[in-house]
Amino acid sequence: MTYVTRGVFAAASLLLMLLATALVVLGLREAWEGFANPDASGADAVLDVLGYVIVAIAVFDVAKYLFEDEVRRGNEKRSAAEARRSLTKFLSTIIIALFLEALVMVFKTAREDVTQMGYPTALLAASVFVLIGLGIFQRLSATVEEKVGEDDEAEDDADRVDAGKPVRRGKAGTAKT
Repeated sequence: MTYVTRGVFAAASLLLMLLATALVVLGLREAWEGFANPDASGADAVLDVLGYVIVAIAVFDVAKYLFEDEVRRGNEKRSAAEARRSLTKFLSTIIIALFLEALVMVFKTAREDVTQMGYPTALLAASVFVLIGLGIFQRLSATVEEKVGEDDEAEDDADRVDAGKPVRRGKAGTAKT
């Protein structure tokens, strides 16, 4: 069953990467059409491409996250610190994409209809809430890491001994190989 699950995640990752690439190509094609049309604004075309690229980066990062964590690593044991770092890196990319998309929306809305600024403002607020949520997650997981960290180190030491690798202790008592 592990191979089936890994295969599904690999296929999903590949599909997401292809769709992210398609978004960039679509954005570039629409920009080209916007520049070729004398009635269209070049600034609008650039903002549209920027929006497509931002979404493509977020989709690509999701695909990379799925591939690295579910396909390449599979059921490999992960420490709490490693899981926190992985999720933080993933969410950081999403947060950056949200902020950039909100910024693009602010510029587009300001150029077209200022009365519609509530939507970009809501996206900015949502981005801030996701960032605050990430901060809370970081704080809570740091506490868990302190409690679980000692158990993880003991398991890592046992795994190293089982693999025939020597375990040495550093100054802080942490294991070194």
